Amino acid sequence: MAVGDRLSVHPDAGGGRGERRFGAVLIAPIERIAETGSTNADMLARLARGEHVGEGHWLVADRQTAGRGRLGRPWGDGQGNFMGSTVVQLTAGDPSPATLALVVAVALAKVVKAFAPGVPLQLKWPNDLLVDGAKCSGILLERGGNAVVIGIGVNLVSAPDLPDRKTFCFADGGAAIDRDRFADALVIALVDALRSWRQEGVESIVRAWLPLGHPVGTPLRVSEQGIDGTFDGLAPDGALRLRRADGAVMLIHAGDVELRRPVDKGE
Repeated sequence: MAVGDRLSVHPDAGGGRGERRFGAVLIAPIERIAETGSTNADMLARLARGEHVGEGHWLVADRQTAGRGRLGRPWGDGQGNFMGSTVVQLTAGDPSPATLALVVAVALAKVVKAFAPGVPLQLKWPNDLLVDGAKCSGILLERGGNAVVIGIGVNLVSAPDLPDRKTFCFADGGAAIDRDRFADALVIALVDALRSWRQEGVESIVRAWLPLGHPVGTPLRVSEQGIDGTFDGLAPDGALRLRRADGAVMLIHAGDVELRRPVDKGE
């Protein structure tokens, strides 16, 4: 085992799909760099050059000069924040790659709640983490051949000023989170979430996502289509159920969703 490799021990390690397994899974080391334009762009470039990038390999940067989110939105860096990308190598029998956004959100929320248990975290379909309606983290999926590059940004110590939405950083919420410890925990959490996704299916991820997401009845807008409605849960395949004013339910499989107003779970 190379220096820096870690072992994730869980009951399903070491055996064929669907079997009860015991043992340990080798987790690749995190590749840390001081500065880059975008960790996602770097990973996609490696794949385009034909380089082998093993599943679970992470590239984490201290600074990003050209970070981005969905729809090409810029996303500031911030020394001490988490900015990293990893790769999922798609295999026969995997669920829809689009549902990886939910997989990552569940893993990320698990880690955030462990490091900042007092912060009221909420997931926004399909790929944002919010605190009191303000964005604290985002997830970006990009396809590269038969792989999906997953980029994650988390505002640990600072938050960018965005013209169209509020932002939040955990330091302002009283949570002092070390970037490297956070990265180590996220690597293991994602391994476990991917295992559930592959072996138990998308429905297991949906069950984990729903208690963390915006409550049923939350007013939403699907921005690209300009469609309004209220959140009516998720379909078994991870699609968003949008209930229109006339009571009809639409299934939204992809799109940029806005919360029309923050809704607390206690309302």
